[in-house]
Amino acid sequence: MKKLLAVLLFSTLYRFIQPCLAQDFGLSFSYFIPKKGYFSAPISPFSIRGLGFDFNRNFAFETGATLYRISGLSLKDLPFTYDGPLTGPNFTVFIPAELVLMLQAGSLEIDIKGGAFFFYAFDQHLQYGHLDRAIRNWQGWAVANTSANFKNYPGWGYHAGLELTFPVAQNFGASLEANYLMGESRFPVKGSYTGGNTTIETRDFDFADAKTDFTGMEFTVGVFYQTGRTAVRRKSRR
Repeated sequence: MKKLLAVLLFSTLYRFIQPCLAQDFGLSFSYFIPKKGYFSAPISPFSIRGLGFDFNRNFAFETGATLYRISGLSLKDLPFTYDGPLTGPNFTVFIPAELVLMLQAGSLEIDIKGGAFFFYAFDQHLQYGHLDRAIRNWQGWAVANTSANFKNYPGWGYHAGLELTFPVAQNFGASLEANYLMGESRFPVKGSYTGGNTTIETRDFDFADAKTDFTGMEFTVGVFYQTGRTAVRRKSRR
């Protein structure tokens, strides 16, 4: 069901952008560095960004989608703190919606962006080695072994960033983009852990308020080919 949802999201998005790609097309590579987590794969399996339209010469709306392969994300709102990932690996669908202030400096375009984003991690896992270590530190135990179940929910957040777009040859351009993301999704975890120091005991736990922390820096490098100025902005790229 979760994989079907992701496929439907991409199918819907593709139907929306298909007419745009007939005019402008290219490549983009996105990379996410999460807070207290593991980096995403160096090249995302799927990324199409910069779709949208201009309100006027200086303001625009943009959206797109990226499919990340993320090795690990941290959890927050737990009864303890831990400086490391507790979930992953997973595939994460990331869809931003942003307003753009466009400034021109010669052939260089400077875009100041801000907006909201939706994300959903599927094929999700718990990192039991890190969870065991976090519980050992929390309880002051020498050993701990955890057994748990979780529920995975979609999430959302806010982001802001800057993009530089510049020509590299006739009809060809490139862009460099950096965004700071602040998002979260519900991720309740329930189970038990067994361990101790001189004696062994088992305790139940229910971290009902736990949330996936989708905070960090996102970087995107894009190259695109433009056949002409259309209602769709100049940076439609795949």
